This record gives sequence, C-alpha cells and structure tokens, in this order.
Amino acid sequence: MHVSMTTRKTLVRLILTATFGSTAWAAQAADPVLMSPQWTANFCQAWNQTPQLTEGLAGEWLHDDKGRGYKVVEMYRTDCGKGSMVELKIVPKDGKAFCAYGGAPSTAANFAVDFLMHASTKNWQSMGKGDPGPVWAMMSGKLQFQGPKMVAMRAIKPFESFLLLVGKAPYDAHTCPAALTETSSAK
Repeated sequence: MHVSMTTRKTLVRLILTATFGSTAWAAQAADPVLMSPQWTANFCQAWNQTPQLTEGLAGEWLHDDKGRGYKVVEMYRTDCGKGSMVELKIVPKDGKAFCAYGGAPSTAANFAVDFLMHASTKNWQSMGKGDPGPVWAMMSGKLQFQGPKMVAMRAIKPFESFLLLVGKAPYDAHTCPAALTETSSAK
C-alpha cells in the first residue's frame, strides 16, 4: 500500500495531537509552506491588519496603476523556482490599500506599475527579521526586484513593513511550495 508524503504527515500530526494535545510543536508542523497559496492568503489577511501597509501605501503607490483599480505584487523563493510564484492583489478600499487576494497568480502583471520580487529562502527569512533592510536588500542583490523603482523608493517605509511581515506570518520553509499553474481569470 502506497501512502503519500502528505497523508503520512497528516497522520503523524493527528497522532501527535491526539497523544500530546494541541502542543506548540503540532501547531508549528501545521504552518503553511512559505510563499504557498495558503501562506499568501494568510499574508494578505495580515497585510490588512498592518496600518503601515494599508495607510502607508494608500497614496501614490496604490494609485499609480494605469487606471486599472489595483496593483499586483508577485513574489517567489528563488531556490524554489519561478513556477512557485504567488501574488497579492491590492485595491483601494475605504481610503486604504486593501489586500483583496493572496494566492496563485491570477492577474497578468504590468511591470510599469506592478512588482515582482524574489529572493532565496534564507534571504526572505533574514529580511523578515529586518536584516537587511529594504534598501540594502535591493542594492546588495539579496532581493531581486522588478517594477517601478522610483515609486517603490518613495514608499520605502511601508516596504520595510512588507518585508518584516514576511517574518511575522507563520510559515514552514523546509520545503518548497508546489509549482503553481497560472490562470487567465482575474480575481
């Protein structure tokens, strides 16, 4: 009988939870994979609870969108490959920059107004702890970046909060997210 790795992990978690109760270890084992669609959905919710992002990006950064009414931020872990890219879709709502979607890519990005960021898992983890900060991360090449650089530089304080939020949204970085297939429907 063949049992998938996912099934094995689920069974182990169930056995450990049943044996030891809801321990911190069992909760940690359930964390979503860093930059998986599930992690990105959680990150999106955390974005909406972070005033430095919702308020700090509500001005020029959000409205520089070629009249589309949204901005896209794509990101992935370089060591996991571009096929594991995820996206955040940011829209204006109640005068704030609201994350309306976090998950698998669903919108064609326009890098005249949208952003793509990728870094190694190790560098994402370091940036999530504030080391290095956003300017040094980009200048040193630890964070690869595509998009309107001047718009990003004018929003450097909220961008710092974005990188720190990566470290605050719980994750498991021991494996790569599954390769995602891009859909053509916009969310």
